[in-house]
Amino acid sequence: AMTIVELIDSHNGFDIITQRIRTTSKAKLLVFVTFLTFCLSALLDNLTTAIVMTSLCAKILTEREDKLWFAGMVIIAANAGGAWSPLGDVTTTMLWIGGQITALNIIKQLLLPSIAVCILPAIIIARRFKKSRIASIPVSTCTPEEKKDGRIILVAGIGFLVFVPVFKTVTHLPPFMGMLLALGMMWVITTVLHKGKEQGLLEKYTVAHALQRVDTPSILFFLGILLAVAALNSIGMLTQLAGVLNSTLKNDYLIGSTLGLLSAIVDNVPLVAASQGMYDMTTYPTDHPFWEFLALTTGTGGSAIIIGSAAGVAVMGIEQIDFMWYLKKISLLALLGFISGIIIFLAQHAIVG
Repeated sequence: AMTIVELIDSHNGFDIITQRIRTTSKAKLLVFVTFLTFCLSALLDNLTTAIVMTSLCAKILTEREDKLWFAGMVIIAANAGGAWSPLGDVTTTMLWIGGQITALNIIKQLLLPSIAVCILPAIIIARRFKKSRIASIPVSTCTPEEKKDGRIILVAGIGFLVFVPVFKTVTHLPPFMGMLLALGMMWVITTVLHKGKEQGLLEKYTVAHALQRVDTPSILFFLGILLAVAALNSIGMLTQLAGVLNSTLKNDYLIGSTLGLLSAIVDNVPLVAASQGMYDMTTYPTDHPFWEFLALTTGTGGSAIIIGSAAGVAVMGIEQIDFMWYLKKISLLALLGFISGIIIFLAQHAIVG
């Protein structure tokens, strides 16, 4: 995903979006970025969306502090947008494939709570930029031919990223195989697109060059976190933890909320996997409120800590966000959004059922 984003960036594909932004108000821009991130995350996965939107913000903003605040909001919006879509977040996808939820019902039940997760943090951060303005939107210096190539690569790149979750759902193959297929197709397109051009000009547009620009330390950091969590899962600690919660709390919504907060520390995938194994489908049948609530909390709870979600880890690497900065500035906002989502879910369930 990072390579495809780098490929779009090298072709100035994001200029097509930035040139359409007319506002110079940072507050309005934040609302636009939040909305776009939320919507894209439902189509793509939240990790890919976070990478795309962080790269887009970096093109528009110049001040370091602004980039950090926008990146924090991108993480919250990406995780919230992924929670209500069967294709947006890996935990929702797991519950969908496992038969615990159905696609239309999860969209209906979690759309409003997911929006609520974004609204409060977005309002608070937007107020910070109330009187602040962007100096100027970067002007594109591309030739008409370069703009045409950038448009083709942008559409193809986003299209193939959307294709990956569909590929996974249809073939039941691991997502990385779909992503490698998408990258291979992008390689073919760029080769055909730049056929006949001078070798010196061609180099910066190649997939090989894009691979060199990918932040490898961030990928290794992400891998280290996943390996550490997998180690806990392999010795059965996460399953035991789920058992303790079940015997101690004895309330579906308390268990779901706790698992959501734990997903900020421990990867949400093994937590949901353990829950799927613990709670019988006869007790909690398909589309039971518990499964819907679990999808909401484990999908959005990871925003509370920057390493609590794949989107957070990716953005941390791209923008070099300090762990303590995020904890001081964004974590409380993410928790407020998390609580707002829970309140809306419970209210909606009490009123509508």
